[in-house]
Amino acid sequence: MIEFRSAAGRIQWGWFIAWAVAMLLLPFVLDDTHTVTLLCISAIAAMSLGLMWGYAGILSFGHAAYFGLGAYTYAISAVNLGESTGAIVLAVLVPALVAAIIGAMMFFGRISDVYMGVITLVVSLILFKFMNATAGDAYRIGDARLGGFNGIPGFPILNIPGDPSAQVWGTPYYYVVAIALLLCYLLARWVLASAFGRILIGIRENELRTELLGYNVPALKTAIFTLCAAMAGLAGSFFAMWAEIVTPGVFALAVSAEFIIFVIVGGLGTLVGPMAGAAVLGYVKLLLGEQTLIDNSLIMGAILVLAVLLIPSGIAPAIARWRGRQARSYATRRQQKSARRRRGGATQEGAP
Repeated sequence: MIEFRSAAGRIQWGWFIAWAVAMLLLPFVLDDTHTVTLLCISAIAAMSLGLMWGYAGILSFGHAAYFGLGAYTYAISAVNLGESTGAIVLAVLVPALVAAIIGAMMFFGRISDVYMGVITLVVSLILFKFMNATAGDAYRIGDARLGGFNGIPGFPILNIPGDPSAQVWGTPYYYVVAIALLLCYLLARWVLASAFGRILIGIRENELRTELLGYNVPALKTAIFTLCAAMAGLAGSFFAMWAEIVTPGVFALAVSAEFIIFVIVGGLGTLVGPMAGAAVLGYVKLLLGEQTLIDNSLIMGAILVLAVLLIPSGIAPAIARWRGRQARSYATRRQQKSARRRRGGATQEGAP
């Protein structure tokens, strides 16, 4: 069913303000914001894939490529520039540029969905293999050594613009990431509320019919592909600053698989769903990391299978449907009560 502007682009400001206030007060409840910062970073990356896949019908099996490009671009730029402001800008622009080139080749080349998934997967694999093979002094960009499988450690983290010595970490860094998550959500809602967003939903529902209406479908798909890669690159730069090291593992297939799982379990076709999936499953993954009995990927795979079987639409749509049923049930009960009161009043008036 097609989602129109009233559904896809509408912001429920009451819930949004409550969410923003909860994120603002979270550091006062938690002793350490390190974990929740990582969950916010994962939420940005998952939302970028959810926007592209859920509303434009474009599934990227290698979304980690842009997440990893953002992380590596930030690390390399921070080493060479000595500060974070320009590095963050480049970490957004480089993945966007790469995605624009790849997207233009795929969409203007009329690549089918199956082959498009393979191409995005191969891009991630190539980057993973290449970065693993960059050990030695020969592989450097400016002052930054790529480091092979050891990665790039010791680069400058986030700082106040214009003052590299004023570093931002801990709770202040959490607030930066949380504000970025809120702004990315508002940007995604604004896109969906625009004519561009409504056309994207039309492309998802029937690409051929949308093209016959006169819209340049390849250009529009390239545009949303580029925007979502830029958001993933921003998440990657935040991850690099959070971890203070970047390794080829950011390009791994497991990372792309996690993003897909976050979107499916949270709820495809929503923005809140992928963020909720990233927060819940990301925390579960961290808890599972404390044990060595069972491999984490096996448990995550089992969770995906159970979620698809028990809640095929995802957590967010299931909760929305439950809330809708509760509201309808409440309205029905009120109507029945009102009708009984009216009948009671009419009976009393008609009594001798």
